[in-house]
Amino acid sequence: MAEPINLNKARKARDKAKAKAQAVENRVRFGRPKADSLTSKLEVERARRELEGKKRED
Repeated sequence: MAEPINLNKARKARDKAKAKAQAVENRVRFGRPKADSLTSKLEVERARRELEGKKRED
């Protein structure tokens, strides 16, 4: 005879697995810390200003 399963436990396990999958997706999408993204923005801005400063005036 097959072992009976608790449907509440099965439902909760399914929901927990879905939440973990969503968390993995969110870590990939939004995973960079604020300091890293700010550093990247500052580096891009600094490079833009350097390039702007090296342009010749007409």
